[in-house]
Amino acid sequence: MELDTIIRLKNVSVFQKQTLVLANLNLSVSKGELLYLVGRTGSGKSSLLRTLYAEIPLANGEASIAGFDLATIRRSQVAYLRRKLGIIFQDFQLLSDRTVNENLLFVLRATGWDDKDKIRQRIQDVLDKVGLGTKGFKMPHELSGGEQQRLAIARALLNDPEVILADEPTGNLDPETSEEILSLLKEISATGRAVIIATHDLNILTKFPSRMLKFEHGKITDSAEAAI
Repeated sequence: MELDTIIRLKNVSVFQKQTLVLANLNLSVSKGELLYLVGRTGSGKSSLLRTLYAEIPLANGEASIAGFDLATIRRSQVAYLRRKLGIIFQDFQLLSDRTVNENLLFVLRATGWDDKDKIRQRIQDVLDKVGLGTKGFKMPHELSGGEQQRLAIARALLNDPEVILADEPTGNLDPETSEEILSLLKEISATGRAVIIATHDLNILTKFPSRMLKFEHGKITDSAEAAI
């Protein structure tokens, strides 16, 4: 694998239960790259993301992400893989009965952090990075939709991941807020992290152009290859 390549897929097929969703996928993603997955609901975007974070087992082909081989990964290793990934969902998946700080504390505790000072500093660092530095005491329901998604991004950044996987991160947001979230994700990719965004919002592609994989009729078109 080349030094700056963080994801590589070779002849990968993705199945959803027994149904073939994507066939013979070849893909290489570099550190610091922003990549869009574009297509209708059911076209395989989310299934590919779920394969990358090892929720869907690799059925065939070769695949590696952040130093892990998805063909041979054991269930006991999946938690270690996910510490190298930041996963962002459309519906935020926040703990509604805990404050902003407590949502982040839960993740750090679950991933082995135990130094109270380092925990406090890390929480403040990621909240500052997403523009929520003064909102740590608030409950999720007291935040706007955009702020909840910013919290989800802060959570994804806690363990300094090498790859961010975002599944329709602007799906529940208005256009102006969507732009703010995409701008933030683009800034994150500029720090050397690979950022993959599944979306059907074509407006954000024109505002923040980058490489795109188009999912259509079981086939994938790579804009980088199409431009050659």
